[in-house]
Amino acid sequence: MSARRSWRKLVNAVMFFITGLCAAAAVFILLFILGYLVYFGGRSLNWSFLTELPKPVGESGGGMANAIVGTGKLLLLAALIGVPIGLLGGIYTAEFSGRIAAWLVRYTADLLSGVPSIVIGIFAYTLVVIPMRHFSILAGGIALGIMVIPATIRSTDQFLRSVPSTLREGALALGVSYWRAVATVVLPAALRGVITGSILALARVAGETAPLLFTAFSNRYWSPGWSQPTASLPVMIYTYAISPYDDWRRQAWAAALILLLLMLAINITVRYLLSSGKRMHS
Repeated sequence: MSARRSWRKLVNAVMFFITGLCAAAAVFILLFILGYLVYFGGRSLNWSFLTELPKPVGESGGGMANAIVGTGKLLLLAALIGVPIGLLGGIYTAEFSGRIAAWLVRYTADLLSGVPSIVIGIFAYTLVVIPMRHFSILAGGIALGIMVIPATIRSTDQFLRSVPSTLREGALALGVSYWRAVATVVLPAALRGVITGSILALARVAGETAPLLFTAFSNRYWSPGWSQPTASLPVMIYTYAISPYDDWRRQAWAAALILLLLMLAINITVRYLLSSGKRMHS
């Protein structure tokens, strides 16, 4: 008996050491990547980088102001397209569909989430770019919006199903219709979770490059309106990183740092919304 207990303690100690070592390795790799990015990106990050257009080939300096604005416009369009469709799809799946229809929608959303982003880019290229005969912000926003839809559907579905059924029953007991109970009681109860899922979906597509190569392409100048090609941070990082110019590669590090800070701001916002929701319900 004592031998078995000693063996269990030994196995427990060994597994605890291995898991702790793996966790430390993961944290070290993450901190190394972040430190490497901050070190090289911070050296090229300045005010002109945030406010100026790219310089012509062979000239040093310049910035990626057009890419920063272009990324913001693409994400805005993706949110306007993907979030409402995903929200309504999630509401239908959680509240109004039957068992077979709900399973079909969830399974389809999971499959769409696993489709490679380059396939979405080819689809948007065929659907929008070829009929318009040119690249555009609209095509890029549609491609990213399609990628937002499945994640928004699944998060909305999960948060709505987590709302206690007693809230629905209480609203129905007051004599309101079911759709009104969902709109005025169930959805507000899950609103913070729904918003969180939508923000995370946008954060996921913010760093996508492949779909934008087929749709928004790039532009070294400002892109007014929505029907012209536009620069974006992921595409500019890709273009500058593989270039033979040292100054372009330094700016690629700075753009990567800006994109990382954008992701960090989105994640902080999500955590703040979650913590605020917990304080309100406690």
